[in-house]
Amino acid sequence: MDRLRDKVAIVTGGAGGIGRGIVQNFVNEGARVAIVDINVEQGEHLSRIFNEEGHETLFIRTDISDPAEIRSCVDEVIGHFGQLDILVNNAHASTLKPFLEITEKDLKLSMDTGFYATFHFCQHALPHLKETKGNIINFGSGAAMKGDRTQGTYAASKEAIRGITRVIANEFGEHGINANLISPIAYSEGVKDWRAENPGYYDKVVQNIPLQRFGNIDHDIGPVAVFLASDDSQYITGQTIMADGGSIKLY
Repeated sequence: MDRLRDKVAIVTGGAGGIGRGIVQNFVNEGARVAIVDINVEQGEHLSRIFNEEGHETLFIRTDISDPAEIRSCVDEVIGHFGQLDILVNNAHASTLKPFLEITEKDLKLSMDTGFYATFHFCQHALPHLKETKGNIINFGSGAAMKGDRTQGTYAASKEAIRGITRVIANEFGEHGINANLISPIAYSEGVKDWRAENPGYYDKVVQNIPLQRFGNIDHDIGPVAVFLASDDSQYITGQTIMADGGSIKLY
């Protein structure tokens, strides 16, 4: 339980959902974690609980759509922990609309919190990751790969993130930096709400997952992030890891 001992991680969207599961798995493996989120109450509460349990976390309230706040966040992590080994770009906000109804506001929300946030975090973090030969873990989506209906803004941002992840892998591999992407299907709070509103469609989605269930945030998704953040995955870079129960098979 110490695969991430002495490592420092940033996890965006770390106060809830998949991000919280990643933070839980990281601290269990000995990492010190900066929980980055816009939800102050939830983020401070989570950080306090982890610290009371003997882990070392720091909550940093950050609007990830603001490049200046992203730079400040990375600087605060370095100032507090003295290093950065792992960057997890998990947070993302978007709307669901038919393609012809998408507005500039919708597109801006998804790109600012998804692609641009990931881009700026990577830019500010990479000089520090070069010093530690660290890891970048970004997040994609099967909905983007398949082009699911009403996912226009989300798909655009997620596939752009996948593109720059590969570029970073190629440009920074010589510095010992690994950059990979996780594409999950997970039973998050958002999925729980969506299931309540669309029980029939939820059942249909589950039937199309070979393993016949949504992934568990703590036991199915978090451990994948631990693997990609650890020395166990140091010969893997530029890859899309499908943590989706077999829904999409890449080759």
